[in-house]
Amino acid sequence: MRVAAVQLGCQDDVEQNLATCRRLIEAAAAESARVVVLPENFAYLGPETGKRELAERLGDSAAPIQGMLMRAARETGVTIVAGGFPEASGDEKRPNNTCAVIAPSGEITASYKKIHLFDVELPDGTQLLESVATLAGAEPVVAELEGFRFGLSICYDLRFPELYRALVERGAEVLLVPAAFTLQTGKDHWHPLLRARAIESQAWLVAAAQWGKHPKGRASYGHSLVADPWGTVVAESSDGVGFIVADLDRAYLERVRSTLPSLRHRRM
Repeated sequence: MRVAAVQLGCQDDVEQNLATCRRLIEAAAAESARVVVLPENFAYLGPETGKRELAERLGDSAAPIQGMLMRAARETGVTIVAGGFPEASGDEKRPNNTCAVIAPSGEITASYKKIHLFDVELPDGTQLLESVATLAGAEPVVAELEGFRFGLSICYDLRFPELYRALVERGAEVLLVPAAFTLQTGKDHWHPLLRARAIESQAWLVAAAQWGKHPKGRASYGHSLVADPWGTVVAESSDGVGFIVADLDRAYLERVRSTLPSLRHRRM
């Protein structure tokens, strides 16, 4: 099954960001991708408090963000994984950061609310406080797409291996990591963490990333990639906006899990 990971360099212009998403979804579909994964903050990447005004009720086809994605899914015939956008919650000041799965019918078939929120002060003085304007989720989510079981996560979740263990226990065969990983942390940690999650989970891993400079001095590392269940990177983006494709092979996943049955050897 062919999957595409989209790499974006989003700003705080929602209309422009969505137009870029639409163009790249169509291009990935033209290369026979069946699932297209968008990065976190694909519709808006600006001050955290700006997300409050953009929050949409999940499943609202008339809303700008979801409406575009639903139309794109129907018109291209692909499944779109909306990597992270503001979903209205019970707290007006703090929407959820939600990853939604949109089927070729245009319907939302699964959604995951980001559990781990990024509250840090980086060595260069950059302060990022996601919890100020985002409400954390609580439940791991696995969704079946195109015959594979996909475990959903978002960005900072990558640093918490217990989440991915929970996804594998729920049957995940592919791990999705849409992200806006900072340049400062990404240059040292992005590749090791992604490969580790693939290796320990013996699962395919698809990471769609933000790249480049954003408002308020924020910068993202990029390097969207696909890793196989052995931890080998089989596709990776260079700098810039675009997408990569890779073919996920179930037989290879089963061979890795049977040859080195570490998932069956767990004692804890």
